[in-house]
Amino acid sequence: MLQGARHLCKYLCMLLVIISLTGCRADSLEGGGQIGTVEKNEPVRLVMWGGVPPEAGPAQVMETWNREHPDIQIEYVRYVNDDDGNLKLDTALLTSQQIDLYMNYTFSQLERRADTGVALDLSRFTDYDPVASLGINAEEWKVRDKYYGVPTKKNVFFVALNKEALEQAGLPIPKDWTWDELRMYAKLLSGNANYTYGLLQHLEPFTDPIDSILVHEGVTNMQGRSNMGHPRIAKWLSILQTMMEQDRSTPPYGEQITTKMPVEQMFLSGEGAMLNIGEWLFRSANNLIDYPRDFTIAFAPVPRMVEKADYATRGGLGDILSIHPNSPHIEAAWSFLQWYAEAGMIPMASGGRLPASKKADMNRAMEAFLGEHAELYDVKSLEYVLYDDDTPTYVRSVSQQMLDMRTEEYERFLLGDQTLEQTLDHMKMRHEALMNHE
Repeated sequence: MLQGARHLCKYLCMLLVIISLTGCRADSLEGGGQIGTVEKNEPVRLVMWGGVPPEAGPAQVMETWNREHPDIQIEYVRYVNDDDGNLKLDTALLTSQQIDLYMNYTFSQLERRADTGVALDLSRFTDYDPVASLGINAEEWKVRDKYYGVPTKKNVFFVALNKEALEQAGLPIPKDWTWDELRMYAKLLSGNANYTYGLLQHLEPFTDPIDSILVHEGVTNMQGRSNMGHPRIAKWLSILQTMMEQDRSTPPYGEQITTKMPVEQMFLSGEGAMLNIGEWLFRSANNLIDYPRDFTIAFAPVPRMVEKADYATRGGLGDILSIHPNSPHIEAAWSFLQWYAEAGMIPMASGGRLPASKKADMNRAMEAFLGEHAELYDVKSLEYVLYDDDTPTYVRSVSQQMLDMRTEEYERFLLGDQTLEQTLDHMKMRHEALMNHE
């Protein structure tokens, strides 16, 4: 079954849950919550749901808060940030389970939860200015000009490189490159018997080239028609097909999705020379017990499809922490949220999550980010990707329907079930159908 079809089925099921439950909880959402009545000397107890494994930072965050705030104790519940995990969270938010705070990882998730009344409008709080603390990029996470959560981390996407593999092939660490150049690198690197693939790709940022094109070219053209058939999208798909079928420098798409290919582990074990991924790579790369390696990881910006002057790359801010309107402890939850965003999330850096707040101690964050084995990273190229690359950034704001639609279509192309021309035509047609129903 196609991955996009699976997404659609799961969210249709979630929609049925929302429809059936919205009416029965409408009254309870009107008044919001306060710090609930507790027995004398009993601490307020909060529950937070997040997608990061406890051992990758959250456990230490909660331990620090609980030690410093004996009157407000918090428990962390992990959900997996995939379709099943988000369905589990959404169902819990709509039922009687206690959830005081929770993380959103995409704009479409946050928007959907704001629309269904399970994310608190934060305009009631006047003691915190997201732009002053986080910069103008915080405004990208507004839903209809209101904040329903606070961004907490700096989004970073990059291509991780096996530095020794590049040196053996005589290839420099790129600071500015195109998909054509990436293809050339991957072809040369996969020709080395030491590496099965020149390029591995995590599926989460897989479609970012489409968005980077549309950010500049527009989702619609001057005639108001869908731009999903843009020649640069066609070029990207063609490059992928060539790399998979002709160069054999990157895994066939069908094999990757059917085997749930563990691309992070494959890169860290030396099976692939490059990996298109985000900052969460550090969660595994800093764990040399489970993922031992003896090579240095270098970093390059994500390659572009367009001229540099016209290019924007995915980035900005992420990890949006929201409060459930039905929480009986809203003021306590707000206290934790502010602490987490401004000072408390330093332990999360060990899993690749650099704090976004200007008030955070970035020296401590970078120490945690690199872990105990900084010598196994090319720090110069990392610092360039994190701080010196001045490429404009965007936050993915595509609706879930749009994501599912285009995934279904490019999957059919990469699996050989339809031509490139059919794929582009279908994406344009289905996109325009979605626009007509908005």
